Amino acid sequence: MIVLIGAGGHAKVIVDILKASGKQIAGFYDDHPQAKLEDLTLLGKIEDITNDQPEYRFIIAIGNNEVRKKIADQLERLGCKNGTAIHPAAIIGSDVEVGEGTVVMANCVINHSASIGAHCIINTAATVDHDCKIKDFVHLSPGAHLAGNVSIGSGSHIGIGSSVIQSVKVGAGSVIGAGGVVINNIPDHTVAVGCPAKVIKSNK
Repeated sequence: MIVLIGAGGHAKVIVDILKASGKQIAGFYDDHPQAKLEDLTLLGKIEDITNDQPEYRFIIAIGNNEVRKKIADQLERLGCKNGTAIHPAAIIGSDVEVGEGTVVMANCVINHSASIGAHCIINTAATVDHDCKIKDFVHLSPGAHLAGNVSIGSGSHIGIGSSVIQSVKVGAGSVIGAGGVVINNIPDHTVAVGCPAKVIKSNK
């Protein structure tokens, strides 16, 4: 039984994924008392979450990487278990690892021997080629493409329509702007934009 945290647009897409996968949803938590998410039951505020229903599996349906990590830390302290959501229209290759709490949306492709960390978002039609290593709390935006053997550090955000060539490393906590083309390694906690992508500022 899945419980969602958050009720925004990202959560709506996850509801569709879960329904398409035949998974049951017990309800959702959100800090807005009038929050609505389809026909689901609002179970309370995020601070009200407990582990008194051990059969529940939580998915943090919030796009912001830092907020997702903060809530994930809360769930870990409570001993809650995390669920995953993988759309049946996604293509998952052999020997692929997908971490707990991660969401893989429709028309994504994750190829042989790729590794996806915990609480990641692999958004609509993003592609991850062979042997890529994606750490925890990464967001690959719609239409982002990683060539083979790419490494993405924890908490990074790869913008919509961006591309990363083979064997390049994007550091932890970094942002690649929309449509960026990454051909060189990107340091930790920086923002890079353009074609080719160049670092324009610190992201600390």
